[in-house]
Amino acid sequence: MGIVDNAVYVGGARKVEPPTLEDTYELLRDEHGMGWIGLYRPTPSEIDSVAAEFSFHELAVEDTVRAHQRPKLERYGDVLFTVLRPARYLDAEERVEFGEVHVFTGADFVVTVRHAESPDLAHVRRRLESSPDLLRLGPEAVLYAIFDEVVDEYGPVVAGLENDIDEIEYQVFAGDPGVSRRIYELSREVIEFQRATRPLTGMLDALRSGFEKYEVDEELRRNLRDVEDHVIRVVERVEGFRLLLQNILAVNSTLVGQRQNEEMQRLTEASLRQNEEVKRISSWAAILFAPTLVGTIYGMNFEQMPELGWAFGYPFAVALMALVCVTLYVVFKRRGWL
Repeated sequence: MGIVDNAVYVGGARKVEPPTLEDTYELLRDEHGMGWIGLYRPTPSEIDSVAAEFSFHELAVEDTVRAHQRPKLERYGDVLFTVLRPARYLDAEERVEFGEVHVFTGADFVVTVRHAESPDLAHVRRRLESSPDLLRLGPEAVLYAIFDEVVDEYGPVVAGLENDIDEIEYQVFAGDPGVSRRIYELSREVIEFQRATRPLTGMLDALRSGFEKYEVDEELRRNLRDVEDHVIRVVERVEGFRLLLQNILAVNSTLVGQRQNEEMQRLTEASLRQNEEVKRISSWAAILFAPTLVGTIYGMNFEQMPELGWAFGYPFAVALMALVCVTLYVVFKRRGWL
């Protein structure tokens, strides 16, 4: 994309919009105003151009080219290098998208390098341009306004994460099998959000400690203190989210364990009922098998059988079958099989 906005400000007002970076450099030398160059995913040649003109340190240039930096505040001589990690909540996808913006501020210039859609620096420009008294305070005013915009954009992210956590709590107690994955994904987003927000407290404290040395205007001091209050609230909320997700994960693990135990108990009870049925069926099968066995023996058609000519043979066989059945019934009944 390259250059998205390029202007020279004099006395708090937008005076010239140079068509090229070289024109901007020339005007800054002639007008003695403030240049604000906005770059979006610039080419290496564009970064090299501003780096050579404003004497950026090679380490800061390297960080800008590579991107994927943590939030930090570093001073290289007269140039202050600031890295911020803005974020925005995508409702349709229910996830947090993180960006990155690098801000170089010097005595008479501001160079912003964005590597993502957020933050909306055009909104920052419009707000400052509508407040000439504030913009007249120079590059520090621009830096503090960018800080304020990034922190303000954290508000919808916090609200979105809070809503996601509420939904997860409902899913946990509703027994949703996919909730564990969502807890993990949301925990990663919260940790990434912490990495973007937690360093800001130290960065703002470092800026505040330089108020006297760099003779920062009182209005900017008040603005920075207000931004710091917002940052502290965001950091505390995000830390609370992290702890809450840990508790939700523990509760979910407990509930999953309970459901598994209940399922195992149901399976065990079903197995016991099946065993009782098997015992009952086996007992009656054994009882009914006994007379069948006796009847089979006496039903053989052998001519030489001792009981065939006996007058009491038939009553004896019937009595024997009845006795065996009663004996088996009593045995199985005492053992609880019937």
